Amino acid sequence: MEERHAMWEAQLNDFDAGRRRAALHALAQAARQGDIHLPPERDVVNLHCHTFFSYNGYGYSPTALAWLAKKEGWAAAGIVDFDVLDGVEEFLTACDLVRLRGVAGLETRVYIPEFATREINSPGEPGIFYLMGIGYTQSRAPGAAAETLARMRETAAERNRAMLATLNAHLEPVRADYERDVLSLTPRGNATERHMLEAYDRLARVRFPEQKALIAFWSAKLGMAEEEVAKLIGNPHALRDVIRSKLMKKGGVGYVAPTPEAFPRVAEVNRMTIACGALPCATWLDGMSEGEQAEAELLELLIAQGVVALNIIPDRNWNVADEATRQQKVVKLYEVVELAKSLDLPLIVGTEMNKYGQKRVDDFDAAALAPLRGDFLDGAYFIYGHTLLQRVARLGYQSAWAAQHLPTRGERNAFYTEVGRLVRPGDAAKVDASLTPCALLARLR
Repeated sequence: MEERHAMWEAQLNDFDAGRRRAALHALAQAARQGDIHLPPERDVVNLHCHTFFSYNGYGYSPTALAWLAKKEGWAAAGIVDFDVLDGVEEFLTACDLVRLRGVAGLETRVYIPEFATREINSPGEPGIFYLMGIGYTQSRAPGAAAETLARMRETAAERNRAMLATLNAHLEPVRADYERDVLSLTPRGNATERHMLEAYDRLARVRFPEQKALIAFWSAKLGMAEEEVAKLIGNPHALRDVIRSKLMKKGGVGYVAPTPEAFPRVAEVNRMTIACGALPCATWLDGMSEGEQAEAELLELLIAQGVVALNIIPDRNWNVADEATRQQKVVKLYEVVELAKSLDLPLIVGTEMNKYGQKRVDDFDAAALAPLRGDFLDGAYFIYGHTLLQRVARLGYQSAWAAQHLPTRGERNAFYTEVGRLVRPGDAAKVDASLTPCALLARLR
């Protein structure tokens, strides 16, 4: 029986959507029959899981992430992919099946002219900013929003191809073909730098099957001593991180310097997000850059352009080896949480899993995070409440109904947070657009 369950779990990450769906149904049925024990819900969430539609360090599909979250007892889970909405409907449907609070989002990079000389949260790249949308309910976008999405995907592919051409020249005789070697690693053709790393690592191992020759190749190409490379060869993930650092990041031969023309503007992405009924969401790294030292200025600018929430990756801000740096980052974390609360910005938190070795979920019991648990859970309930009402009745945060009855951000935040807390995953929401928010909450209670 356990072997069968393991087989189904492995199938959750198959590139064939039908096989993923069938595997999840089988696992859910086994859980209902008592063959699989699922733990009670606990107060942890991860609303920022990348899937294999952009890149997941463990190869997880949206379906697999829904099962993982249910199997580990998360209170809520969310996916966020780069530049695409390909996994939205699959994930939300999977969450429905396993009775899990699920939300879905998108992440991209934008250019902020007002911060053109200041590094924000894209290291070494002044003016470039990671921006999210959260609370999407469909993989398709309407009208002009679909055009924006298509441009985002195309622009990312152009950057990848430019990087690949430069790397191919440097890594001769190892050359990667974008369609054959890179796009084949992702189910819907949305490749990232990490897919290119995987392709080059695989190709080099084929070209140099003898370890001594492989070590010599990477030693020459990375400018490292063979003894150092030898320590990495047996660990592909560590090797790929070094290749990325040496060749793809700023100063590397494959680095493509960003230009203002290469990225959309905040307003354009936010229009697309709002047109889809989702919520524009700012992101925060660790408060250490020049741009994030001016976080209040930045958030006021972004709020004026439609941002209504803030994403944080808590693990980066306390789980740091150097004690002095850790203390400094924890202080910054508490400061940004207080700033977000003062600006009525709910917190969307989670670990990305876009690199092997990253945690699957934050440790909310850690001393640095435990006092913030309530704020983090409120953010999860909030975005789930929005997602739920948007899906069942189009009464989400951006709806005309919300604008009429809940004119301020604070009122909306409180309402959707309460909805998300009241409606258990899998329960039918008794929603009627003729009701006021107070009447709707009374019905849900």
